[in-house]
Amino acid sequence: MSPWRATARAHPNIALVKYWGKRDPVRILPHQSSLSVTLAPLEVVTTVEFGAPADSVVLHGTEARGKERVRVLALLERVRAGTTRALGPVRVDSRGNFPMAAGLASSAAGFAALALAGRAAAGLSTEPGAVSRLAREGSGSACRSVQGGMCIWHRGSREDGEDSVATQAFPEGHWPELRLLVAVLSRAEKEVGSRDGMAQAVETSPYYPAWVKDAEAEIPRAIAAIAARDLEVLGALSERNAWRMHATALAADPPLCYLLPGTLGLILALPAARRRGVPVWFTLDAGPNPVLLTLASHEAEVERLAREAGAVEVVRCRPGGDARLVEP
Repeated sequence: MSPWRATARAHPNIALVKYWGKRDPVRILPHQSSLSVTLAPLEVVTTVEFGAPADSVVLHGTEARGKERVRVLALLERVRAGTTRALGPVRVDSRGNFPMAAGLASSAAGFAALALAGRAAAGLSTEPGAVSRLAREGSGSACRSVQGGMCIWHRGSREDGEDSVATQAFPEGHWPELRLLVAVLSRAEKEVGSRDGMAQAVETSPYYPAWVKDAEAEIPRAIAAIAARDLEVLGALSERNAWRMHATALAADPPLCYLLPGTLGLILALPAARRRGVPVWFTLDAGPNPVLLTLASHEAEVERLAREAGAVEVVRCRPGGDARLVEP
Protein backbone atom coordinates (compact mmCIF):
# COMPACT_ATOMS: atom_id res chain seq x y z
CA MET A 1 0.00 0.00 0.00
CA SER A 2 1.38 3.40 -1.03
CA PRO A 3 2.53 5.63 1.87
CA TRP A 4 0.39 8.38 0.30
CA ARG A 5 -2.71 6.23 -0.16
CA ALA A 6 -4.62 3.94 2.19
CA THR A 7 -8.02 2.27 2.37
CA ALA A 8 -9.86 1.39 5.59
CA ARG A 9 -13.08 -0.38 6.52
CA ALA A 10 -15.13 0.43 9.63
CA HIS A 11 -18.49 -0.62 11.02
CA PRO A 12 -21.18 1.68 12.44
CA ASN A 13 -22.20 1.30 16.07
CA ILE A 14 -25.31 1.63 18.19
CA ALA A 15 -25.10 3.06 21.70
CA LEU A 16 -26.85 1.20 24.51
CA VAL A 17 -25.89 4.00 26.91
CA LYS A 18 -26.33 7.12 24.79
CA TYR A 19 -24.14 10.11 23.96
CA TRP A 20 -26.42 13.15 24.00
CA GLY A 21 -24.82 16.53 24.43
CA LYS A 22 -21.41 18.19 24.06
CA ARG A 23 -19.53 20.13 26.69
CA ASP A 24 -17.16 21.35 23.94
CA PRO A 25 -18.71 21.51 20.45
CA VAL A 26 -15.40 22.28 18.72
CA ARG A 27 -13.39 19.32 20.02
CA ILE A 28 -16.62 17.27 20.32
CA LEU A 29 -16.27 16.39 23.99
CA PRO A 30 -19.32 14.79 25.63
CA HIS A 31 -21.00 15.65 28.90
CA GLN A 32 -21.04 11.96 29.88
CA SER A 33 -19.56 8.63 28.88
CA SER A 34 -21.37 6.22 26.53
CA LEU A 35 -21.25 2.54 25.61
CA SER A 36 -21.94 0.99 22.22
CA VAL A 37 -21.93 -2.20 20.15
CA THR A 38 -20.14 -2.25 16.80
CA LEU A 39 -22.42 -3.56 14.04
CA ALA A 40 -21.45 -6.12 11.38
CA PRO A 41 -21.78 -6.85 8.51
CA LEU A 42 -22.51 -3.16 7.88
CA GLU A 43 -19.45 -1.14 6.91
CA VAL A 44 -18.06 1.92 5.20
CA VAL A 45 -14.97 1.63 2.99
CA THR A 46 -12.90 4.81 2.63
CA THR A 47 -9.82 5.52 0.51
CA VAL A 48 -7.60 8.52 1.20
CA GLU A 49 -4.92 9.57 -1.30
CA PHE A 50 -2.67 12.54 -0.71
CA GLY A 51 -0.88 14.20 -3.62
CA ALA A 52 -3.99 14.42 -5.80
CA PRO A 53 -4.36 17.19 -8.41
CA ALA A 54 -7.00 18.91 -6.26
CA ASP A 55 -9.10 18.23 -3.18
CA SER A 56 -11.97 15.86 -3.97
CA VAL A 57 -14.46 14.23 -1.61
CA VAL A 58 -16.78 11.56 -3.02
CA LEU A 59 -19.36 10.14 -0.60
CA HIS A 60 -21.43 7.15 -1.73
CA GLY A 61 -20.69 7.90 -5.38
CA THR A 62 -21.50 11.63 -5.31
CA GLU A 63 -19.12 14.59 -5.03
CA ALA A 64 -19.71 16.08 -1.57
CA ARG A 65 -20.68 19.73 -1.19
CA GLY A 66 -21.22 22.11 1.70
CA LYS A 67 -20.93 20.94 5.30
CA GLU A 68 -20.17 17.30 4.45
CA ARG A 69 -17.15 18.28 2.36
CA VAL A 70 -15.96 20.80 4.96
CA ARG A 71 -16.10 18.21 7.79
CA VAL A 72 -14.07 15.65 5.82
CA LEU A 73 -11.39 18.10 4.72
CA ALA A 74 -11.19 19.62 8.22
CA LEU A 75 -10.39 16.20 9.68
CA LEU A 76 -7.62 15.68 7.14
CA GLU A 77 -6.20 19.12 7.99
CA ARG A 78 -5.66 17.68 11.48
CA VAL A 79 -3.76 14.81 9.86
CA ARG A 80 -1.57 17.29 7.98
CA ALA A 81 -0.89 19.12 11.23
CA GLY A 82 0.57 15.93 12.68
CA THR A 83 3.34 15.56 10.10
CA THR A 84 6.08 17.67 8.54
CA ARG A 85 5.53 16.06 5.14
CA ALA A 86 4.10 18.12 2.31
CA LEU A 87 1.08 15.93 1.62
CA GLY A 88 -0.62 18.15 -0.96
CA PRO A 89 -4.29 18.00 -1.98
CA VAL A 90 -6.30 14.92 -1.06
CA ARG A 91 -8.77 12.65 -2.81
CA VAL A 92 -11.33 10.85 -0.63
CA ASP A 93 -13.72 8.14 -1.79
CA SER A 94 -16.11 6.69 0.82
CA ARG A 95 -18.92 4.17 0.27
CA GLY A 96 -21.22 2.24 2.60
CA ASN A 97 -23.11 -1.02 2.17
CA PHE A 98 -26.18 -0.04 4.20
CA PRO A 99 -29.07 2.41 3.83
CA MET A 100 -27.86 5.87 4.79
CA ALA A 101 -31.35 6.98 5.84
CA ALA A 102 -31.92 4.10 8.27
CA GLY A 103 -30.60 5.97 11.30
CA LEU A 104 -27.49 3.80 11.47
CA ALA A 105 -25.00 6.59 12.11
CA SER A 106 -23.16 6.24 8.82
CA SER A 107 -21.01 9.19 9.89
CA ALA A 108 -19.60 7.08 12.75
CA ALA A 109 -18.34 4.39 10.38
CA GLY A 110 -17.33 6.96 7.79
CA PHE A 111 -15.19 9.10 10.09
CA ALA A 112 -13.65 6.06 11.79
CA ALA A 113 -12.56 4.74 8.39
CA LEU A 114 -11.46 8.23 7.31
CA ALA A 115 -9.34 8.72 10.44
CA LEU A 116 -7.65 5.34 10.06
CA ALA A 117 -7.02 5.68 6.31
CA GLY A 118 -5.92 9.30 6.66
CA ARG A 119 -3.34 8.60 9.34
CA ALA A 120 -2.05 5.54 7.46
CA ALA A 121 -1.75 7.44 4.17
CA ALA A 122 0.23 10.18 5.94
CA GLY A 123 2.58 7.66 7.56
CA LEU A 124 1.31 8.37 11.09
CA SER A 125 0.62 5.89 13.88
CA THR A 126 -2.58 3.91 13.53
CA GLU A 127 -2.78 2.73 17.14
CA PRO A 128 -6.44 2.75 18.27
CA GLY A 129 -6.14 5.64 20.74
CA ALA A 130 -4.72 8.04 18.17
CA VAL A 131 -7.29 7.02 15.56
CA SER A 132 -10.14 7.27 18.09
CA ARG A 133 -9.19 10.82 19.14
CA LEU A 134 -9.04 11.93 15.51
CA ALA A 135 -12.30 10.21 14.55
CA ARG A 136 -14.06 11.88 17.50
CA GLU A 137 -13.30 15.31 16.08
CA GLY A 138 -15.13 14.40 12.88
CA SER A 139 -18.17 12.81 14.51
CA GLY A 140 -18.39 12.08 18.22
CA SER A 141 -19.72 8.53 17.95
CA ALA A 142 -17.04 7.69 15.36
CA CYS A 143 -14.52 7.18 18.14
CA ARG A 144 -16.56 4.11 19.18
CA SER A 145 -16.26 2.55 15.69
CA VAL A 146 -12.46 2.27 15.72
CA GLN A 147 -12.58 -0.97 17.70
CA GLY A 148 -15.01 -3.87 17.56
CA GLY A 149 -17.27 -5.53 20.08
CA MET A 150 -18.46 -3.26 22.89
CA CYS A 151 -16.69 0.06 23.37
CA ILE A 152 -16.82 2.81 25.99
CA TRP A 153 -16.34 6.44 25.01
CA HIS A 154 -14.86 7.92 28.18
CA ARG A 155 -16.02 11.41 28.99
CA GLY A 156 -12.59 12.52 30.13
CA SER A 157 -11.81 15.66 32.09
CA ARG A 158 -9.02 17.41 30.20
CA GLU A 159 -9.90 20.55 28.28
CA ASP A 160 -7.78 19.46 25.31
CA GLY A 161 -9.78 16.23 24.98
CA GLU A 162 -6.78 13.90 25.10
CA ASP A 163 -8.49 11.65 27.65
CA SER A 164 -11.86 11.64 25.84
CA VAL A 165 -11.30 8.48 23.86
CA ALA A 166 -13.08 5.20 23.21
CA THR A 167 -11.65 1.91 24.45
CA GLN A 168 -12.78 -1.65 23.89
CA ALA A 169 -14.60 -3.18 26.88
CA PHE A 170 -15.33 -6.56 25.25
CA PRO A 171 -14.03 -8.01 21.96
CA GLU A 172 -16.14 -8.97 18.97
CA GLY A 173 -16.39 -12.63 19.98
CA HIS A 174 -17.46 -12.08 23.60
CA TRP A 175 -21.17 -12.57 22.93
CA PRO A 176 -21.59 -14.44 19.61
CA GLU A 177 -25.33 -15.09 20.16
CA LEU A 178 -26.21 -11.38 20.47
CA ARG A 179 -28.22 -9.95 17.57
CA LEU A 180 -29.29 -6.38 16.83
CA LEU A 181 -32.03 -5.78 14.26
CA VAL A 182 -32.59 -2.31 12.84
CA ALA A 183 -36.30 -1.79 12.20
CA VAL A 184 -36.53 0.85 9.46
CA LEU A 185 -39.94 2.46 9.89
CA SER A 186 -39.13 5.66 8.01
CA ARG A 187 -36.43 6.75 5.58
CA ALA A 188 -37.43 10.41 5.75
CA GLU A 189 -34.80 12.92 6.83
CA LYS A 190 -35.44 14.16 10.36
CA GLU A 191 -36.29 17.83 10.76
CA VAL A 192 -33.72 18.45 13.52
CA GLY A 193 -30.40 16.64 13.20
CA SER A 194 -28.59 15.11 16.14
CA ARG A 195 -26.00 17.89 16.40
CA ASP A 196 -28.61 20.65 16.60
CA GLY A 197 -30.88 18.53 18.79
CA MET A 198 -28.12 17.90 21.31
CA ALA A 199 -27.31 21.60 21.55
CA GLN A 200 -30.98 22.46 22.00
CA ALA A 201 -31.40 19.87 24.77
CA VAL A 202 -28.25 21.00 26.60
CA GLU A 203 -29.33 24.64 26.49
CA THR A 204 -33.05 24.36 27.21
CA SER A 205 -34.09 21.01 28.73
CA PRO A 206 -34.60 21.21 32.51
CA TYR A 207 -34.01 17.45 32.62
CA TYR A 208 -30.53 17.67 31.14
CA PRO A 209 -28.42 17.70 34.36
CA ALA A 210 -30.29 14.64 35.64
CA TRP A 211 -29.76 12.91 32.28
CA VAL A 212 -25.98 13.39 32.49
CA LYS A 213 -25.76 12.01 36.03
CA ASP A 214 -28.01 9.05 35.28
CA ALA A 215 -26.34 8.06 32.00
CA GLU A 216 -22.85 8.10 33.51
CA ALA A 217 -24.04 5.81 36.30
CA GLU A 218 -25.39 3.28 33.78
CA ILE A 219 -21.95 2.50 32.31
CA PRO A 220 -20.74 0.10 35.06
CA ARG A 221 -24.17 -1.55 35.15
CA ALA A 222 -24.04 -2.15 31.40
CA ILE A 223 -20.51 -3.55 31.65
CA ALA A 224 -21.64 -6.02 34.33
CA ALA A 225 -24.61 -7.16 32.23
CA ILE A 226 -22.47 -7.67 29.13
CA ALA A 227 -19.81 -9.53 31.13
CA ALA A 228 -22.53 -11.93 32.32
CA ARG A 229 -24.17 -12.03 28.86
CA ASP A 230 -27.42 -11.18 30.61
CA LEU A 231 -29.73 -9.94 27.87
CA GLU A 232 -32.65 -9.30 30.21
CA VAL A 233 -30.65 -6.89 32.38
CA LEU A 234 -28.89 -5.26 29.43
CA GLY A 235 -32.15 -4.95 27.49
CA ALA A 236 -33.95 -3.28 30.39
CA LEU A 237 -31.04 -0.87 30.86
CA SER A 238 -30.94 -0.11 27.12
CA GLU A 239 -34.65 0.70 27.03
CA ARG A 240 -34.45 2.81 30.18
CA ASN A 241 -31.56 4.84 28.82
CA ALA A 242 -33.30 5.42 25.48
CA TRP A 243 -36.56 6.53 27.12
CA ARG A 244 -34.67 8.96 29.33
CA MET A 245 -32.72 10.44 26.42
CA HIS A 246 -35.95 11.01 24.51
CA ALA A 247 -37.61 12.45 27.63
CA THR A 248 -34.76 14.95 27.84
CA ALA A 249 -35.30 15.87 24.19
CA LEU A 250 -39.06 16.17 24.63
CA ALA A 251 -38.50 18.58 27.51
CA ALA A 252 -36.38 20.92 25.37
CA ASP A 253 -37.77 24.26 24.20
CA PRO A 254 -39.20 23.85 21.62
CA PRO A 255 -39.79 20.12 22.20
CA LEU A 256 -37.80 17.63 20.15
CA CYS A 257 -39.86 14.59 19.19
CA TYR A 258 -38.03 11.99 17.12
CA LEU A 259 -40.68 9.29 17.54
CA LEU A 260 -43.35 8.47 14.97
CA PRO A 261 -46.60 6.59 15.61
CA GLY A 262 -44.98 3.49 14.10
CA THR A 263 -42.05 3.83 16.50
CA LEU A 264 -44.34 3.78 19.49
CA GLY A 265 -46.40 0.97 18.02
CA LEU A 266 -43.37 -1.28 17.75
CA ILE A 267 -41.63 -0.52 21.03
CA LEU A 268 -44.86 -0.69 23.02
CA ALA A 269 -45.48 -4.17 21.57
CA LEU A 270 -42.26 -5.55 23.04
CA PRO A 271 -43.48 -6.21 26.64
CA ALA A 272 -46.24 -8.46 25.26
CA ALA A 273 -43.68 -10.28 23.10
CA ARG A 274 -41.51 -10.86 26.17
CA ARG A 275 -44.50 -12.29 28.03
CA ARG A 276 -44.85 -14.76 25.15
CA GLY A 277 -41.26 -15.84 25.72
CA VAL A 278 -39.52 -13.76 23.03
CA PRO A 279 -36.38 -12.10 24.44
CA VAL A 280 -36.48 -8.71 22.73
CA TRP A 281 -35.71 -5.16 23.91
CA PHE A 282 -35.07 -1.91 22.06
CA THR A 283 -32.72 1.01 21.90
CA LEU A 284 -33.45 4.18 19.95
CA ASP A 285 -31.18 7.00 18.83
CA ALA A 286 -32.40 10.46 17.76
CA GLY A 287 -34.67 9.13 15.04
CA PRO A 288 -37.74 6.94 14.46
CA ASN A 289 -36.06 3.58 13.79
CA PRO A 290 -35.57 1.29 16.81
CA VAL A 291 -32.78 -1.27 17.09
CA LEU A 292 -34.07 -4.52 18.61
CA LEU A 293 -31.80 -6.59 20.85
CA THR A 294 -32.33 -10.35 20.86
CA LEU A 295 -30.52 -13.68 20.54
CA ALA A 296 -29.65 -15.59 17.38
CA SER A 297 -32.23 -18.27 18.16
CA HIS A 298 -35.03 -15.66 18.05
CA GLU A 299 -33.76 -13.48 15.19
CA ALA A 300 -36.36 -14.57 12.62
CA GLU A 301 -39.21 -14.18 15.09
CA VAL A 302 -38.10 -10.66 16.03
CA GLU A 303 -37.83 -9.70 12.36
CA ARG A 304 -41.43 -10.86 11.81
CA LEU A 305 -42.51 -8.79 14.81
CA ALA A 306 -40.84 -5.68 13.36
CA ARG A 307 -42.40 -6.17 9.92
CA GLU A 308 -45.85 -6.75 11.40
CA ALA A 309 -45.44 -3.40 13.17
CA GLY A 310 -44.77 -1.65 9.85
CA ALA A 311 -41.00 -1.87 9.27
CA VAL A 312 -40.28 -1.38 5.57
CA GLU A 313 -36.85 -2.94 6.02
CA VAL A 314 -35.13 -4.93 8.76
CA VAL A 315 -31.32 -4.93 8.85
CA ARG A 316 -29.89 -7.89 10.77
CA CYS A 317 -26.65 -7.20 12.65
CA ARG A 318 -24.23 -8.90 15.05
CA PRO A 319 -21.24 -7.53 16.99
CA GLY A 320 -18.57 -6.45 14.53
CA GLY A 321 -14.80 -6.24 14.54
CA ASP A 322 -12.15 -3.52 14.52
CA ALA A 323 -11.74 -0.90 11.81
CA ARG A 324 -8.91 -2.16 9.62
CA LEU A 325 -6.69 -1.26 6.70
CA VAL A 326 -7.34 -3.17 3.50
CA GLU A 327 -6.16 -3.23 -0.09
CA PRO A 328 -8.41 -1.02 -2.25
